Amino acid sequence: MPEPEIRELRYFCAAAEELNITRAAERLGIAQPPLSRAIRQLERRLGVALFDRTRHRLALTQAGETLAKEAAVVLGTLDAAVRRTQRAGRPRRGLLVTAKPGVATELLHRICERSGAEPDAPELRVVVSGFGEQADMVRDGRADVAIAGCFNGHGLDTELLRTEPRIAALASGHELATREVLSTADLITEPAPQWSDSTVVDHDYWLGNPDRPAGGPVVRDTAQLLEVIALGQAVALVPASLAARNVRPDVTYRPVRDAAPYRTLALWPADSRSPSIAWFVKTALEGAR
Repeated sequence: MPEPEIRELRYFCAAAEELNITRAAERLGIAQPPLSRAIRQLERRLGVALFDRTRHRLALTQAGETLAKEAAVVLGTLDAAVRRTQRAGRPRRGLLVTAKPGVATELLHRICERSGAEPDAPELRVVVSGFGEQADMVRDGRADVAIAGCFNGHGLDTELLRTEPRIAALASGHELATREVLSTADLITEPAPQWSDSTVVDHDYWLGNPDRPAGGPVVRDTAQLLEVIALGQAVALVPASLAARNVRPDVTYRPVRDAAPYRTLALWPADSRSPSIAWFVKTALEGAR
């Protein structure tokens, strides 16, 4: 059986996501007839129907749903390989590092200082990313290595760099602010902030207790998080280092005796043998100590 072409898979994925040939063609920058022909050619190659065309609205068949999932993985892997290959071919041996601002900032400063001082160290380029983006950036090749906390580790190798307590952040006028030490049970009825684009794993981790509902506003960064806390709209569990860097009169921090600690990890592609990544992980471990 002739194998599908990459172009056909890209065309199919666009149509599968849009479920509208006209919009998919516009997105791809091509005319509608060539897109329709390419999809029918792909169906002939595979010997199955990918779309149900009998309904009023275009829909995926079971085979189409399967291919949509599998093709996304194939195209993502290909795109990642292209990005990494292009970086590997550049004249200077560099490493693209990503992390979100906050907990990783001080550690990144130490690593960058070492990179500039050691003649055989790779040149580092740091890209600041948002909540939950670090693992995906390493997986799809936008970054070589990352420093992150809670994440989905599929397809990645990791090294634990350090742990630290998580503490409760609450409005200074909150009744729980009068107590010296809290437990996760004390937070059961308190609304928790919801991070945009968070996974189920992220959600459960930040709640601190599986019986605690979210219910709080959606936040995208630390600045938003602290504002909704100060306004009394949410109570959050945050790393102790974040609290130390964000002292303010309208937010009170209290230890939580049974909260799982915050973990800082280095992430990189599984089975990588890159000397530059090995240097980075070793240096990150030393800097974290």
